[in-house]
Order: sequence, then structure tokens, then C-alpha cells
Amino acid sequence: MEIRQLRYFVTVARTLNFSEAARRLYVTQGTLSQQIQQLEFDLGSQLFERSSHSVSLTEAGEELLPLAMDTISASEACMTRMNDLRGALAGTLRIGATRTFKGMVSNTLRQFVKDHGGVHLNIQFATEVELLDMLRKKEIDLALAYKGVLDFEEIESEILFSTSLHILMRKGHPLSEEKNLTLERLKGHGIIIPGKALQARQSFDRFIGIDTRKLDIRVEINDPEVAMDLVHGSSLLAISTPLPALDRSGIVAVPLEDGRYQMPCCVHRLRNSYRKRSAELFLDLLRDQACLERISHWV
Repeated sequence: MEIRQLRYFVTVARTLNFSEAARRLYVTQGTLSQQIQQLEFDLGSQLFERSSHSVSLTEAGEELLPLAMDTISASEACMTRMNDLRGALAGTLRIGATRTFKGMVSNTLRQFVKDHGGVHLNIQFATEVELLDMLRKKEIDLALAYKGVLDFEEIESEILFSTSLHILMRKGHPLSEEKNLTLERLKGHGIIIPGKALQARQSFDRFIGIDTRKLDIRVEINDPEVAMDLVHGSSLLAISTPLPALDRSGIVAVPLEDGRYQMPCCVHRLRNSYRKRSAELFLDLLRDQACLERISHWV
């Protein structure tokens, strides 16, 4: 039994599709099937039920999956620790983030790649729920997201900074010179609100509890970048944190209700897990980003 075979097994178990698993692994479907069959022979157990239309895990496969994931994780941790001991910044760093932080992550990545080209980066954007699930499964090393309502004992969170809900609009909008906006002032203006899966929307619903029928909500969207495109090219207002507009020079962010609806931005990771040197360096760059004047001005 080889680590490579366990990786193949885990990928098939997650996708339940040999074609898709082969694509993700950059191997042919024939090679993948051969390696899975060899693994089944070595273990003396069938791991998958196969038919012409579906793939599912057998009881043995269900038992093997968490063990295989732990073995792969331990193997990666071993290599990482040895590299760190040698002072060789290498290996793979897996970062997850919600799409709200895309601009901040991109800026950090540019500097990290420039400074530490020997590290292979794997970046994934997903919802907070998906990211925390990936953390618990050890599929990512760090997750960047707002602090949610739920706490998990095995996950620790470091607050990088706190921001608040703002009203985002294009420069030149009649409200763009305001220093603060209330919900009452939004009446009569077309509003963009975050999609229900986004933390900004959850915060909006939780903190405000407003009857949204009083607002002229034109768009509900779960992609902050598209929301910024709409704001930039129209008179619509977006309820959001300022972060999606960081690199948008034509967008103004005005605090909502004097910034009372605070949202801590956190880095989440597994408690008591090994701290990769590459992860600590990436975190240092993230902290630098959080201290930039353009962010501090809005948070």
C-alpha cells in the first residue's frame, strides 16, 4: 500500500466518479482504476461498488476513508516538518477564503509568490461553512472568513481586524458625500443585498432584523465582484463590508448606522495542529494587508 494509492482512493471517494477523479489527479482513468484495484488486492477488501451508472463506497471503503485521510495528512506533516527543520521553505500551503476576501488574498499572494517561490500554493474560495468543513477534514491549512455564529472546539480563530457593514456606491452618487447612512436614508434607492449564503447577509439579517419590504431591493447576489460591477455601472447601492471594493477606485464606502454592525475578520485553523513555516509567513503578510491605510480607513 502506497501513499499515492491512498490519495487516489480518497479522491475517488470524494467525487464518486472515476473520470472526475482522474481529471483532478492528472492521470488516465485506466491508471487510476489499476491503482485502486491494486489497493483493493493489497487490503483484501473491495472498496467501491461499481456499476455502469454509479460508484459508491463499500463498508470497507467507508472504514478506510478517515484512516486514509489521516495517513495522508500525517505524511504531509512529516515532509513539512523535515523541510522546516532544514530551513527549506517548500511543500504545499493550502489556503481557503470566502469570496469577500478575494482582493485581500490576491494582494497577499502576489507578495508571497514573489518572496517564497518554492512553496506550492493551493487556493480555494468557498462559503464559511464549506471552509470550516474543509479545515476539520484537513483539506486546507488556513481559512480566511468573518467570525461566524457557531464555534467549533477543534478550530481556533485569530481576529485580524474588525470591519462593519457599509453602503457601497459609485463615486458621484447623491449619497456618496455622506459620512454615515441610516437604513431610513436608503428608502427610495435601489438596493443590492448579499446572497443568503454570505456572512455579510447573515450579519445583516442578525444585527438589523429589518423588514426588508421597506427597502427597494433590486438584486440579491452571492458574488461580491459582480455586485461591485453593478454598483460601479449604476445608481444601485450595495449593503456589504468595504472589502470587496478595496481595488475599485470608482466606489465609495459609507458606514451604515455609524459602523455599529461589527464583523471580525478571522484566520481560522485547527487547534493544536502543526504550524507550517510557510503558513506563518503567509499570515504575516495577511496581517500587513490588514494594517494598510486603505483597509484601516474603512474598518
